Amino acid sequence: MAESPPPTSSGPEGGPGAPAPEPTAPAAPAEPVPTPAAPVPQPVTPVARAQGVSGGRLAPPPRSSNTGLVLGLGIGLFVLVMIVVAAIVAAILYTSGAQIANVFSNVAAALGSPSP
Repeated sequence: MAESPPPTSSGPEGGPGAPAPEPTAPAAPAEPVPTPAAPVPQPVTPVARAQGVSGGRLAPPPRSSNTGLVLGLGIGLFVLVMIVVAAIVAAILYTSGAQIANVFSNVAAALGSPSP
């Protein structure tokens, strides 16, 4: 391949046929711009973990001394409510048991008989 001649300009500096001026590099900034450094992960100490910091996520709060008491009271209250509900259901069945038995007998008799 043949080499191409350098570009020419027809400006007032060199006239027609004069070589084009060399491009100049942009001026360097007066002070270098600092680049932000990547944050260095810090190890999680036991004190920081107790305060709720663990690798960017919140740790569960420390257990208090009365957690077992609160849990036991909650379970006890649930059991008490279940006993009261069972007593109420038993009382209703005792007082209206004969009527309920009569309803079921009528339904069973209707299902066992031939339809007209």
